Amino acid sequence: MKRVVDEIKKRWKTLTLIILTIITVFSLLPLDALPPAPGTDKIHHFIAYAMLMLPAAVRKPANWVLLGLFFVLYSGAIELIQPFINRYGEWMDMFANSSGVICGAVIGGLINFIISEKQAM
Repeated sequence: MKRVVDEIKKRWKTLTLIILTIITVFSLLPLDALPPAPGTDKIHHFIAYAMLMLPAAVRKPANWVLLGLFFVLYSGAIELIQPFINRYGEWMDMFANSSGVICGAVIGGLINFIISEKQAM
């Protein structure tokens, strides 16, 4: 697990940009109808934004909290844009996104805590 965490810390910017690009494309892609997917739409939002925050939360650069705030504001901007491209903008999506960012930060903190405890042993 330590190797995986070290790779995330080393490549956190690239991982974050890739995930942010994927979220942006899928959020702003005009669709005639939403495709069927297992679970609810809000769960997908939650997971996507938790994964977006996770690399930064594991690496913890000096501005990681501001980065999390940017992700929340970015998700709000997407929700404002979506009605103009034949999508639905929903504030509950932003709530799910924000919750995902917070969860990603908590999981990142837990991962760092577990790794540091194992190293102290």
